[in-house]
Amino acid sequence: MPKHRLGVALLLPPPFDREVDTLRRACDDGALGRIPSHLTLVPPVNVRDDAMDDARRVLREAAAPTPPLTLQLGPPTTFLPANPTLYLSASGPGAQALQDLRDRVFVPPLERPLTWAFVPHVTIADEMDPARVAASVDALAGYRRTVTFDRVHLLEESKTDAGRVWHPIADASFAAPAIVGRGGIELELTVSERPDEEAAAFSAHAWERYWVDVGGPEDVDHEEPFTIVARRNGDIVGVAEGWTHGGVAYLRDLIVASELRAQGVGSRLLAAFESLAAERDATRLALRTYRDEPAYGFYRHRGWVDEASWDWKHGREFVQMRRDL
Repeated sequence: MPKHRLGVALLLPPPFDREVDTLRRACDDGALGRIPSHLTLVPPVNVRDDAMDDARRVLREAAAPTPPLTLQLGPPTTFLPANPTLYLSASGPGAQALQDLRDRVFVPPLERPLTWAFVPHVTIADEMDPARVAASVDALAGYRRTVTFDRVHLLEESKTDAGRVWHPIADASFAAPAIVGRGGIELELTVSERPDEEAAAFSAHAWERYWVDVGGPEDVDHEEPFTIVARRNGDIVGVAEGWTHGGVAYLRDLIVASELRAQGVGSRLLAAFESLAAERDATRLALRTYRDEPAYGFYRHRGWVDEASWDWKHGREFVQMRRDL
């Protein structure tokens, strides 16, 4: 039976994630880029494939009674002499709720034997030279941040060209599920940042059935996604994403590194998108943008025209644009 390498953590929200990543970079943390800045609740544990639904259920049930957690991170300290790790201590008004959350989530199939007792913290660097640890503790003694967490994440380790990388596969917000439809079709509604594997599988199957009903069996593969990546000297400088279906190519996102804008990167990405659309037999291109954004003029200058528009957030006008091939 296949197993998944999982962990449970509180991921630092912006802008604190970037701040701590900067500290990690300065301290040569070898895990930077392979795991986001976080506070661990369950260290790596192997979970059988047939227990994954149980793991996600534990996450949701543990999060539901948890209030938003406000913690003070810092000052930096260390586990020396037992372990040469530099970390930010975690304390404050949410400390007991954090411990309660950890107790609720540390159950099968996410429970595992521990080498060290649970100490809530955010790691800055592992396996540092002890002399550097002491110097870093002194240099960063004034660093403290008050951070509020509103959800907990389930992460999975995967193998990539860059090594073993951890990425979130599910999250659960600190709020009890909304129960609607009492006395009729009673539903439990939850909100998350992304669909977990179970929700994604349901959505894919339901949409497949829908498109069969609407367009017949030949219309099952209704969307062909694409991602076009522009690199310069090996570094990514722009990305275009979207999908094609039924003779229409939809450009969902096009973004260029800020320091390279107005230098032709966006034009080349757009041209590559249009070429891909033609290869997939699309006859019409579509996208949406704000009329008051520079992107609107960018597309107009390249032959795109307005197809529809409507007021959107904060009184701004949202425009659907098209270009025929």
